[in-house]
Amino acid sequence: MQTKSRPLDDITNLFTNAAGAIKGVGDEVKAMGRAQAERMVSEMDLVTRDEFEVLKAMMSKVQDENAVLNKKVMALEKKLKSIKK
Repeated sequence: MQTKSRPLDDITNLFTNAAGAIKGVGDEVKAMGRAQAERMVSEMDLVTRDEFEVLKAMMSKVQDENAVLNKKVMALEKKLKSIKK
C-alpha cells in the first residue's frame, strides 16, 4: 500500500532540489564577493600588520629621541641666554 502520492513526492523532490540549487548559488555569490574584496584589497597597496608594528615601534623610538633632544636644545638655549647677559 502506497502512503504518499506520486505528485506529492515529485513536488517534495522539486523543492529539495531547488533548495540545494539556491544554496549552491548563494555559495557561489559569496565566493565571488570574497574574490572581489581580496582583489580590491590587494590593489590598495596596504601594509601588513608586521610592517605596521615595526613602523609603530620606530616612530615611538623617534618620538622619545625627539623629546630628549628637545630638552637638550632648551637647556643649551637657556645657557646661551645666560652667557649673553
